Parts: sequence; structure tokens; C-alpha cells
Amino acid sequence: MATIKTVYLGDLRTENEHLQSGTKILTDAPTDNQGKGEAFSPTDLLATALGNCIMTIMGIKARDHGIDIKGTEIEITKIMENNPRRVAEVVVEFTFPKKNYTEEEKRIVESVAGTSPVPLSLHPELKQTIRFNW
Repeated sequence: MATIKTVYLGDLRTENEHLQSGTKILTDAPTDNQGKGEAFSPTDLLATALGNCIMTIMGIKARDHGIDIKGTEIEITKIMENNPRRVAEVVVEFTFPKKNYTEEEKRIVESVAGTSPVPLSLHPELKQTIRFNW
């Protein structure tokens, strides 16, 4: 069974429905590639998927060890390259709540950062820069 249904709406926009939940996401081409930039671009979603996948696996690890990381924020920066046009680097910067984490807790959470499905599925030439602010 399919996971996502996508409809091209014209004018470089798509509507994507997550079939299990019914949640919808629009995409637009970015302004630097003939689009309106009124929604996430497909490459924005790639960068978002990377950061969110890492956050999810860190959340699982933290929960399993009784470490509270609720409220952690992520800033994601996508860096494009031309010839060919592609995502060259994604910088994912985590800022954790000020909760006096021990060095062991930090190590446990950080240890899984590159082990989730999205980071492992991306091309090895895509630079993944992960930063942790405790």
C-alpha cells in the first residue's frame, strides 16, 4: 500500500497527503528556482526530514534512559550547490533545554545522532553537520 499520495496543482506546487493520517503538506519550488517559495520546497523537506529523524531517534534513546529532552529546538540550514543543482550540506543544530544534563546523559543522546534511517539513506557526498548546544 502507498504511503503518500501527491497531486500536482500546477504552477510548481504539489499537495501531498500522508495516507495513514490524512495530514497534508504543500510544496512550492523555491524563488531561486522559478517558484513562489510560499511553502516548503522538496529540498527543504529533505533537510527537515534529516533533522526530524535525528531528533526522533534521540527522543527514543532519551526516553529509554529516562532523560527529559522535551523542548529541544532544532535549527536546520540547507546549503545548495549548482552544477548539478543539489543539496550540498545540511547543518542541524540542536539546542537542548537548560536542565543540568550529566556528561553521560549527553553522551547517550548524542551517540545515536547519525544512526537513524534518514542520515543513513542520504548520499555520502551530502555533508551532514550536526551540532549540539547543551
